[in-house]
Amino acid sequence: MSIKPCDHVPAEIAHPHAQQHRGCEDCLKTGDTWVHLRLCVHCGHIGCCDSSKNRHATRHSHAEGHPVIQSLEPGESWMWCNAHQRQVG
Repeated sequence: MSIKPCDHVPAEIAHPHAQQHRGCEDCLKTGDTWVHLRLCVHCGHIGCCDSSKNRHATRHSHAEGHPVIQSLEPGESWMWCNAHQRQVG
């Protein structure tokens, strides 16, 4: 699979605040659990992946109109564009 550039990727990637990097922001509020973490590169929101039952990263992406998320898993730096449904970095 070739990784294509995407015009949805912002020039500057948002970084999470230190206190937010403890886990999925929404799961932490409700006391729920997650599988993997994803970062909204547009605003820095940290949500859980689509393998998690709540899928907070994708929900945030659609609700806020922020299409690109990045993996926060150790050793991973890929990005995914929800608008194009493809890996973009």
